[in-house]
Amino acid sequence: MSKKINIGVIGAGENTKKFHIPNFQKLENVDVVGVCNRSYESGKKVADEFSIDNVYSNWMDLIEDKDIDAICIGTWPYMHEVLVCESLKNNKHVMTEARMTFDYESAKRMLEFSKKSPNLITQIVPAPMTLKFDKYIRKLIGQNEIGEVIQVDISINHQTPISLSGGYPDFNSENHWRSDIDLSGMNTMQLGIWYEAMMRWVGSAKNVMSASDLIVKTKKENDDYSFVKIPDNINVIGELEIGGLYNIKMSTVKGNAPKDSVWIYGTKGTIQLDCVDYELYIADETNDFKKVSVPNEFQSWWRVEEEFVNSIRGEEKITHTTFEIGLKYMEFVEAVRKSDKNGIRIELFN
Repeated sequence: MSKKINIGVIGAGENTKKFHIPNFQKLENVDVVGVCNRSYESGKKVADEFSIDNVYSNWMDLIEDKDIDAICIGTWPYMHEVLVCESLKNNKHVMTEARMTFDYESAKRMLEFSKKSPNLITQIVPAPMTLKFDKYIRKLIGQNEIGEVIQVDISINHQTPISLSGGYPDFNSENHWRSDIDLSGMNTMQLGIWYEAMMRWVGSAKNVMSASDLIVKTKKENDDYSFVKIPDNINVIGELEIGGLYNIKMSTVKGNAPKDSVWIYGTKGTIQLDCVDYELYIADETNDFKKVSVPNEFQSWWRVEEEFVNSIRGEEKITHTTFEIGLKYMEFVEAVRKSDKNGIRIELFN
């Protein structure tokens, strides 16, 4: 039988309760033994819901618990660096929610720190939307089914969670941590997770140029209003490392916007991914689009908790998502902000 792995959870938000805790608990010889949330009371509520034995008032006490082998971090991004590094210092494997951290410099420090403990597994929760299609899209491009890539167009106007949903501007919307730059850090709406998906198909961007706007400048918070600094309408363009261009359009304020979609244009064919119904289509030079059924052997699915545990046991390597990929993600989203602010093209290096 495999060695038992005890998991401690810091930050039990929506994803942690919906996916991480129950999925860890389904795995053989894995036990979620402790939880620390923003308050002892909220942590106790989670512990009661999932029959977790230990509740911690202080996250450091959980990390220092010698009976815990691995840490699952579900806090907001501004806490990720300190929690990851303290976990590694205490000889814990660590899986952290996306995004990797607050900004690019923080991501670099995390990656360098993780390299000091090569025996410990580090993982970032992956962008999940396109897992079913990623390998097959990569195969189509890699086997030259659509020829040379000319351009990748990504248009996302209907965001989740609900508080960030698309449509006409909602000037009475509630504030959300994703709209708070002090908690969310260098990201804009869902830009980072879609860039992560794009990297799976065509590799990294070579450079970035962006322009954005902020339409809903204040959001409700309790009985008051908070000023928002993160844009709610943005266009990003640039070159791909493999050649060709990309164009990412993202908004939460464009009413009657077209269906969310990805288009990958090649010299002899086009791939279309419907990002609402999640259907894949391909057309050749005859312009006849055909729906594609992705063969089972090319499909992936949500298995981040299983991958994490198997990696700890030496049974597989992390593919979704490594700290190296997380660093690329953070470099990109921060370059988007800098390009927008300074009106310049920014070259990427990672």
